[in-house]
Amino acid sequence: MSLGRNGLRKPEWLKVRLPHSREYNRVKRILSSYNLHSICQEALCPNMTECFHSGTATFLILGTTCTRNCKYCNVHSGRPLTVDEEEPARLAQAVRELGLRYVVITSVTRDDLHDGGADIFARCVRLLRRDNPGCKIEVLIPDFRGDREALDRVIEVEPDVINHNIEVVQSLFRKIRPHGSYQGSLDLLGRLHRREKPIISKSGFMVGLGERQEEIFDLLEDLAAVHCGRVTIGQYQQPTRAHWPVHKYYHPDEFAEFKRRALQMGFTAVESGPLVRSSYHAAGM
Repeated sequence: MSLGRNGLRKPEWLKVRLPHSREYNRVKRILSSYNLHSICQEALCPNMTECFHSGTATFLILGTTCTRNCKYCNVHSGRPLTVDEEEPARLAQAVRELGLRYVVITSVTRDDLHDGGADIFARCVRLLRRDNPGCKIEVLIPDFRGDREALDRVIEVEPDVINHNIEVVQSLFRKIRPHGSYQGSLDLLGRLHRREKPIISKSGFMVGLGERQEEIFDLLEDLAAVHCGRVTIGQYQQPTRAHWPVHKYYHPDEFAEFKRRALQMGFTAVESGPLVRSSYHAAGM
């Protein structure tokens, strides 16, 4: 085992192989040529090698600077640049060149924008539908500060899946996500079900930040209560010494138990494992 930044020993199952494939380099080249970003790179996702090797990526729109500063996240926080109005068109072109059949689009949080970036999300979906027929689309959205009109703007273009990560258990929310709202995130997910034509809803969270095991099951029950259909559960890994420390590394057997309990609660699809992140195996869920 290697020694982690907080003194805990990082277990062997969290080691990731370095990339050695043409496909990995091809994805990086195409992203660069279209001046696009991926959350895989910005958030130091441990699955970047696997996803790039398989010819897919989670696109990060609306820049690389977040207006919030959550204590677990490696994405840069500060004052964002102005919105790139041409980004949706470049995204659609890149997806066509990559030949993707399933696309995940996420963004930094943009509290500086009146709609939180909802209009850009909607434009991305519309252009992808036009230029890449048959390609399924998942959007991983921020909370839009509880703005229902902004959320409705995304719902109206009917992505195949709307994902909103709740991220951490309720007791840690104020400490780690001080600008978010636990109940607000649940309300957002519940709104996706309370429609004449429900959209597949999805959420994800991390463990190992100091929560008790019963709080993990409480969180799953809260998500099930608002009819969240899919869920991802992964191990938190501290990006730098300035971030929230890891309190525990869960064993793969414990993640298997989380999945078993989640399926019992009625979730239709569950990805649970040490290296799982919100877009992990998204096409197969």
